[in-house]
Amino acid sequence: MPIYITYLNGLDVAELKLTDDEILAAVESSLAAQGHGATVIEPRMHLIPDATVHGHFNVLRGAIGAPIALAGVKIVGDYVDNYKQGLPSEMAILTLFDPTTGMPKAILDATSITEMRTGAVTALGAKYLARKGSKVLGHVGARGTAYWNVRLLDKLFGFEEIRVHSRRKESRDAFATQLSHDLGKEVRALDNWEDTVKGADIVVEASRLMKPEPLLKTAWVKPGAFVVPYGTMSAVELSLTDIMSKLVVDDWGQCKAGQFGSLRAHVEAGKLSEQTLHAELGQIVAGLKPGRERDDETNLFWHRGLSLSDIALGHALLEKSARTGIGQKLRFA
Repeated sequence: MPIYITYLNGLDVAELKLTDDEILAAVESSLAAQGHGATVIEPRMHLIPDATVHGHFNVLRGAIGAPIALAGVKIVGDYVDNYKQGLPSEMAILTLFDPTTGMPKAILDATSITEMRTGAVTALGAKYLARKGSKVLGHVGARGTAYWNVRLLDKLFGFEEIRVHSRRKESRDAFATQLSHDLGKEVRALDNWEDTVKGADIVVEASRLMKPEPLLKTAWVKPGAFVVPYGTMSAVELSLTDIMSKLVVDDWGQCKAGQFGSLRAHVEAGKLSEQTLHAELGQIVAGLKPGRERDDETNLFWHRGLSLSDIALGHALLEKSARTGIGQKLRFA
């Protein structure tokens, strides 16, 4: 019997036009499934082909039970200097399988999936951990995932003020211009971290540093704020966790190990541990642990990226592909 797999390239994914609501719903369902124990997730692995090149691959693996019923492996390159060659810094492929037979089901260009799902997890973290009346967003970083952070956060909160910053003037100005157009409101590009972060209700740190450097000062964080640091290299001070009411991660298994991550030093110093961790976000989404309980809480969410989010968005794309006929069928065997 011939076996066919669905292939969705980048053009197909763009043509399928997942809405903000579809993206958020798919990722939220995967977080709930994780919280209820209906998933398998293994810590990401890293492949560094050439230590002289500023880049590496992340390999993410996981599976989600019914009704999604898919296992998946995503490989994403993270090459910070790609902009010099006119290339995205992150490019990815997602492979999906039947978890009961191992049969391949689909291959998808996961570059935009990575960006959308990261933004969705950031926004959903804020949904459960930020103050409901949050009106000021301070966002550092202008890489691909940054766009979806701001877009989906604004979808949920309708900010009165959005500030963005990145190291290169041309990138932050272009970022602010695109967001201003797409969101229909002013997005301000600022030239420094302090003015971007200070007094913001929600702070997202998605910088691309060459090495750990504490550029985001703990003193700038407003009491009652919600902070999301997720750069590969840490940009925060060791004292950041000291002011937090709740520390939440996406998956403790992958946060407590590995060489990269914004709170790696905090784990090594014991400031983030099984004892100080409040919850995984999936436990909160599933209703097993509380999210924000008071307006005066200052909360932090560290997410390293879940294969489950990729799988859930891949599933949503496959479902829409089947309804619309967009995509290709490739003979596998």
